Parts: sequence; C-alpha cells; structure tokens
Amino acid sequence: MAQVQEPEGRFKISAADRRVIEEFRKNPVGHHSPQLQQVLNRFRGAGMADKYCLVTLKPHKKWQLAQTTGERGKPLKLLDQTFDSLEEAEWHVFKLRWKLHTGETLK
Repeated sequence: MAQVQEPEGRFKISAADRRVIEEFRKNPVGHHSPQLQQVLNRFRGAGMADKYCLVTLKPHKKWQLAQTTGERGKPLKLLDQTFDSLEEAEWHVFKLRWKLHTGETLK
C-alpha cells in the first residue's frame, strides 16, 4: 500500500494530529472537533483511486469493506472484511486511511 503524496499547499497530517485518534476511536459517528474534522476532510478529499469505503449489506446491521476504482461507472472492489457494528467499521477505515496518509499503523 503506497503512502499518499500530499499536493503542495494542502493540509498535511502531522504528528501533532495524533491527538485526534482517540477522539475518533471513541466517537467515529457524529459531531467532531475542528481538528478531527480537518483530518477527516483530508482523508475524504484524497483522490478516488483505491479509496477505502463501506458498503451497507443490511441496513443498520452489516457493512462490508470496499475500495473505489477511481474510474466513473466502474463498480467498487468488494473486500473480504465485514462488520456488524458501524463504529467498528468506521474505526477500521480510519486506521487504513491513517496508514495511507502517514505511513503509521494504528493498533
């Protein structure tokens, strides 16, 4: 998995942003601090190729990890991992995106 190359002038995630990790882990869905929202906006604003996302299999009950192709009209690449909790699923995607943007693996 290659690390994301940050374009010039764009917000870059730094070691100081580690303070938002625990905030997200405790509350992955809902209102976030401005600092956490800035990190999430950077994750969500990355290019569309191979971006991790979630697919709802059963509304409010089951989700599947997927990746975008980056090509309009092409279906998502469904991955093998499923989740029975939205919070667990969102935390997993956060950790994958954190690794992509920082190179650091979160436990």
